[in-house]
Amino acid sequence: MEQKKFILKYWQRTLLLVFPYFFIIGFFQIIGLYVSGADMINIEASKTSWQHLVVSLFSIIGTLLLLWFFIRVVDNEPFINLGFNIKNRLNDVLLGIILGLLIMGLGYFLLFSINEIFYSNYNYNIEEIILSTLVFIIIAVVEEALFRGYVLRNLMYSFNKFIALVISSVIFSAMHGANPNMDWFSFLNLFLAGILLGMSYVYTKNLWFPIALHFSWNFFQSLFGFNVSGQDFYSLIEFNIPEKNKLNGGDFGFEGSVFSIIIQIILIFSIFIYYQRKLKYHEK
Repeated sequence: MEQKKFILKYWQRTLLLVFPYFFIIGFFQIIGLYVSGADMINIEASKTSWQHLVVSLFSIIGTLLLLWFFIRVVDNEPFINLGFNIKNRLNDVLLGIILGLLIMGLGYFLLFSINEIFYSNYNYNIEEIILSTLVFIIIAVVEEALFRGYVLRNLMYSFNKFIALVISSVIFSAMHGANPNMDWFSFLNLFLAGILLGMSYVYTKNLWFPIALHFSWNFFQSLFGFNVSGQDFYSLIEFNIPEKNKLNGGDFGFEGSVFSIIIQIILIFSIFIYYQRKLKYHEK
């Protein structure tokens, strides 16, 4: 009798990824901490931009190696199928970068106008800007390839695409659970960020818009003086917060603000409506 080949279901592949991910990424990050000379005992200790970059470089090596193995060996597909096809995606990249800049600029001036933050200093340093750019590009590529390119993609083959989007967004926010200054409100913000970053992928299965928006959101959030998901990075503009609350986001950054929730909900529905109309147009 011919033996049936055992094939994992798509959602099972997502679960299978979780266990080696923590081991492999932890291993590569330890190497990065050692190479950069960062504190290996207290991983929450502040790091220089150079140390952030070195650790991020080792993280992207570990993540892409793991994803390459899963998509080539487990899924038996080309690596580019994660969503890295760049053809005709320049406008997506530009739009993502511009949106991040506009959102963080609007957030800063809105909070400044209602006296939730007070400008204190301007700290121009070209080396820090370059290092920050590289760090946030790496973070965006790593997280989008993992959470949208593999997790969301595989869940979409097992469930309704919007159920898959919700599940992947819960996983995305949960994976940030160890970040400094995390609370339920920050979790909600990151959950919506997962929905926002995944909404276009649901329709296009392409990563370049979410990568660009993810990079731009983090990069300009940092330049305008906010912490990024609770972590302190180089800031071009520095400000003081008279009272930390849900309006200004406190120590978590703009992602801990109620204004971030409002903006994300508007963008989520805008992207949804855009692609729904596009689908209806092509059906005519």
